[in-house]
Amino acid sequence: MSLSRISIFIIVLLFATCKKTEDESPFIPSNPDSDFEVPTITPSGDEQFLNMDSDYIFDQSKLATFELKIPGSALAQINANPAAEQYVEGMLIFEGDTISPVGVRYKGSIGAFVNCLSGSDWANPSGQKICTKLSMKVKINWDGADYKFYGLKKLQFHSQNQDNSQMRERLGYWLFRDMGVPAPRSVHARLMINGKYSGLYALTEQIDGRFAKYNFEDDDGNLYKEIWPLNMNGQPFSEQTYLNHLKTNEDESPSAALIRDFAQEIANASPTDLQAVIANRMDIQEIISYAVVDRTIRHDDGPFHWYCGGGSCSSHNFYWYEEPTLEKLHLIPWDLDNAFENIIFNANPVTPIADAWGQITANCAPFEHGAWGLEQWSASCDKLTGGWASFETEYEQILSQFKNNSLAAAQINVLLSDWENQIRAATLEAEQTHDDALSVSRWEIALGQLKGQLDYARDN
Repeated sequence: MSLSRISIFIIVLLFATCKKTEDESPFIPSNPDSDFEVPTITPSGDEQFLNMDSDYIFDQSKLATFELKIPGSALAQINANPAAEQYVEGMLIFEGDTISPVGVRYKGSIGAFVNCLSGSDWANPSGQKICTKLSMKVKINWDGADYKFYGLKKLQFHSQNQDNSQMRERLGYWLFRDMGVPAPRSVHARLMINGKYSGLYALTEQIDGRFAKYNFEDDDGNLYKEIWPLNMNGQPFSEQTYLNHLKTNEDESPSAALIRDFAQEIANASPTDLQAVIANRMDIQEIISYAVVDRTIRHDDGPFHWYCGGGSCSSHNFYWYEEPTLEKLHLIPWDLDNAFENIIFNANPVTPIADAWGQITANCAPFEHGAWGLEQWSASCDKLTGGWASFETEYEQILSQFKNNSLAAAQINVLLSDWENQIRAATLEAEQTHDDALSVSRWEIALGQLKGQLDYARDN
């Protein structure tokens, strides 16, 4: 080969090498803990995340790893005040694809921040981040982006800091779904932040328009968060009050007529007509299955716990979805991190529900209950919940079906064993990486306790 040809060959080789390096990782900062400019990456259309659906993300058979890159000053900003839940710009990296920019923030209600912020009042979370892990939300449709990540607009990584078994969310939602109740999908995931292993999280599906599209053929309806059809006095709210809780269709001149009409029908129904009114607007098999699963796993921080204060009582941790064409409503479970813990005895001083399903205490006056004497109100004093509780035959039939199928030991033990094996190495990795991580020994003890609770629920 002549000198000139050798020179040309070297130049071409160098150009190709530089071009390849640039194409493979042009935007990954060498030191993400320092500040860097978050780039805008326009997808080419060939990326895997554009061409596969959400079943890939919520595949129960694998443990996936996600990585966030967040500029140092932006990370410091959200670490200084996680409870503000303010988004900053970052980058999401998954299986060779980089999505940038995305919005990143911490998320959670009171329970998610307990013992993890520097503020002294656990009931009013404040202060800076003092735990390695906090629940996080990643917004894919950030800054006007109109593409989706495996069909999703948001990712939610739940820290599981209050759940040493690391199974409550995944198992609870699986049980609801196995019984035909529309509920989020949940799997475990490893999360890296700026090149460092943060820990094992529950990757739980966001309840939004994408959730509705996945679960309902009639998927253009309204989705509401934490607004019950009736107030404590058994009357509908104003239409604007419902709309204040709307999570879809906000920009389309929405109407809350369907949920408000349902509430009015319940309020007006006579005792003899109540079941028929409910059956006209709801799938009875589905809503009684919801009640069976909820009460069996003791989701005591859910819609059947009416917390009282300031002269009124209300419940939380649920969504409603309206199917507009069918004019049906569906109750959707949410926030299961405190489920299972009160099955054998009331382990949590805040959440225990005093009443068995359908029971009423204190003649429908608020009353104190639990180790801390917090006020609550019997759920069946709510006319809608009381109406569901009146389907006694259906409840007993579905409860038997649940215990003999979805909750059966033969099925659950295999399921938990598979998930244990899937996350064991990631749990050990966290213990070896962070001083405040859950130890494998504590995890194993909590798993044993969870299995004991499931045995008790199955037999009682």
